[in-house]
Amino acid sequence: MKTFLTALFLLTLQLMAAQENEIYADGVFGFEENKTQKIFTDWTRVRKDPAVNAQIVDSLQTNQQVMIIKKEETVPVLKLGERKANWYKISYQKGDTIAEGYVWGGNLCVGFRNKNGYDFLFGLSKTVERKNKEYNDTEKQNIAGIKVMEGNMLIDEVFFNTGMDEELSTAAFTIESNHKLQNVEFTLKAMVSGEACGVATYDQYAFFKDKNLIVIPQLMNVADAGVFYHSEEYVFPNDKGGIPGAFILKTEDMEMDDKDREIKKHSSKTYLWNGSIYKQK
Repeated sequence: MKTFLTALFLLTLQLMAAQENEIYADGVFGFEENKTQKIFTDWTRVRKDPAVNAQIVDSLQTNQQVMIIKKEETVPVLKLGERKANWYKISYQKGDTIAEGYVWGGNLCVGFRNKNGYDFLFGLSKTVERKNKEYNDTEKQNIAGIKVMEGNMLIDEVFFNTGMDEELSTAAFTIESNHKLQNVEFTLKAMVSGEACGVATYDQYAFFKDKNLIVIPQLMNVADAGVFYHSEEYVFPNDKGGIPGAFILKTEDMEMDDKDREIKKHSSKTYLWNGSIYKQK
C-alpha cells in the first residue's frame, strides 16, 4: 500500500509539472478553419508534417493567400521568442496546382485589408531583447509590422512594439478615414490587447500617403478595476474638439488614494501635421 501511495504521489507531481510547463498559443494566432488567411513572413516554410524538424515541401511568400483546413491541437504549441502558435494544415494555389501542407501560425497575418488596389498586412515579425533602464535588466519585446503590398511586391513596411506575450490575446486591424489630415489617403489602425486586469492594450496608427506608411506615437491603455487606469486617445481634426492641421494626444490617469478616493490627472500633447511629417508643438 505504501508503495502504491508513493507511486501515486510521484505521478501527481509529474502531472502538475507537465501542466506548469505546458505552452498555450497566443490568442492572436487562433485562426478559424475553412477561412482564408495570408502569409505575413516571407519564405514561410511549408512542411509535410506539423513539426519544426519535418520535411520542407515548399516555401511561400508574403501576401500568399491560403485556406486554413485544420488547427493541429494534438501536437505541441511551438514557441519562437515570445510568440506561441499552433501548427495549421493549409491548402493554397501555386500556378495551376492546389497544394497542401503545414505552417506555423506565427508566420500568418493577424489581420489584413485591401483598399485602392493595395493589400495591407498586419503581423508579428520577431522577438527582440530590450534594456529596461528602470530595472537595469533586459526584457523580451515582440515586434509587429504593417506591410503594404501590390500583388507580390512590397511597397513599404513599418515596425513597432506590441508588448509581451500577455498582450497577445486579441488583435484587430482596421482602415479609417483620413481624419481630415492634409495629403493622407486614409489611416490604418492595428491593435493588440491582453483583455485582462493590469495587462496593456496597444493601438498603433499609421497614415497612408503616396504609397508610404507614417507611424505616429503609439497609444497604450491599461487598467486594474477599481485601483487605477491609464488611458490614451487621439483627437483628430474630424473629431469633436479637434483642430485643423494637427492631432492631439490626450492622456488620463486615475488611482485610488488611501481613503479610496479617485485621484485623476489629465495631460495632452499637440502634434502639428504639414501634409508630409508631424512634429510636437
